[in-house]
Amino acid sequence: MDQSKTDSIMLDIPEHFESKRLLIRAPRSGDGAAVNEAIRESIAELRPWMPWAKDIPTPEQSEASIRRSRVEYLEREDMRLLLFDRDTGLLVGSSGLHKIDWNCRKFEIGYWVRTSCSGQGYITEAVHAITDFAVLQLQANRIQICCDSRNAASIHVAQKTGFTHEGTIRLDRLNHDGHLRETMIFAKVRGVEFE
Repeated sequence: MDQSKTDSIMLDIPEHFESKRLLIRAPRSGDGAAVNEAIRESIAELRPWMPWAKDIPTPEQSEASIRRSRVEYLEREDMRLLLFDRDTGLLVGSSGLHKIDWNCRKFEIGYWVRTSCSGQGYITEAVHAITDFAVLQLQANRIQICCDSRNAASIHVAQKTGFTHEGTIRLDRLNHDGHLRETMIFAKVRGVEFE
């Protein structure tokens, strides 16, 4: 077994933390219904940017996805995080730390917000909190956000949260309608944007 994987499985990583308005936590069995409801509400806005949003999932598919994410969180392979309004308990979106490289402590933040909660600063708040979590709890050396160059909302979040635009990868991958897209990379690194 890869030593970094053995080391990461031994880390005592909190399963939840809070920001001003959000409870941010690892997925649990039973979360699939709330996730499915948010995806159904938001599918038109998600489809252009999220490869998994091509089709609306069934409630069972959403629950299965949550359960896989739970296992991945426990195994430290991927750290999906659900975003709940602290006052109402409403699932406002999803985020997490993905494409983890434990050897160099590199993480990628991904995110989406349900349509009825967009434009309220929830994702900006979540990215700040998740960045702090990665730095303080996981000793991150590099945290990045990658997004389609046409996704103005995602670019705005990266800029507003202080991530540095490092470059754009041209004709990087296919988007939802089969056309080649450009991927913008934003990052924060230890010793520059944080200590």
